[in-house]
Amino acid sequence: MATTNRGYILDLVPGQSFIEFLLKRGYDVYMLDWTPPKPEEKHLRMEDYVLDFIPDCVRRVQQDSGETDISVIGYCFGGVLSLLYGSIFADGPMKNLICFTTPIDFREMKLFHNFADRRYFDVDRLVDSVGNLPPETILSSFDMLRPASRVTSQLQLWENIWNDEYVKSYRMFDRWATDILPLAGEYFRCITKDLMWDNKLYEGTMSVGGRAVDLSKIKVPVLHAVAEHDHIVPYESARHLIPRVGSSDKEEVMLKGGHVSVVAGPNAIKRLWPKLDSWLGGRSI
Repeated sequence: MATTNRGYILDLVPGQSFIEFLLKRGYDVYMLDWTPPKPEEKHLRMEDYVLDFIPDCVRRVQQDSGETDISVIGYCFGGVLSLLYGSIFADGPMKNLICFTTPIDFREMKLFHNFADRRYFDVDRLVDSVGNLPPETILSSFDMLRPASRVTSQLQLWENIWNDEYVKSYRMFDRWATDILPLAGEYFRCITKDLMWDNKLYEGTMSVGGRAVDLSKIKVPVLHAVAEHDHIVPYESARHLIPRVGSSDKEEVMLKGGHVSVVAGPNAIKRLWPKLDSWLGGRSI
């Protein structure tokens, strides 16, 4: 997951659980579920996540499962972290890489890019003053992408207030959407400067902890699922992933849905989940 989000969107309830689906299809599933950084952890950096936390989790999965190779699935900015990890540790143990709605060209995330305009946004002053970026600030930035969406969703709720299934689904998704985690200060500073300002992942100048990131070093099979109506990671931002990885076995699939509905809920059950199973099944042997 992105470090701002809880993982339970992928395991909501029986019948609408991506984890349940994968388990029933015979996969061993492990989730890296982030915990909110404490105030004293404001100094966590990008290298802590990419060079320490993810490799440590991979080692734990290997020890628990007894398997050497792993397939990695990264959702949104979790996909960015997966790409950074896969590039730096290109010799393994990652066997397959799946990314959902993952940005590469951060200039094309136009509203986020405008929010973080270096002419007006003093990220150093913000981080030095507050430490970790509060979840309320993050949630507000998402709300500003579609200012009327929350009002619209509440009107739709009232129109369906006697539909128990609709109300149940609304409450589950709304709970997750507002359950935002804070961002470690130094990590947020890096995201702002290296990705939002300098667009280093797109430009090919990104490094993590002094280690160069080169997406062409990723040679494993790669699947990138993008959403047709994604207002958070527009296609113009995501479309560069497949051309830049060095894999010969790589595929981009455009699916109906938005940033969340493409991954979770009835739309995902019909489209993304079966596609992932058919793609990953033969490559996991």
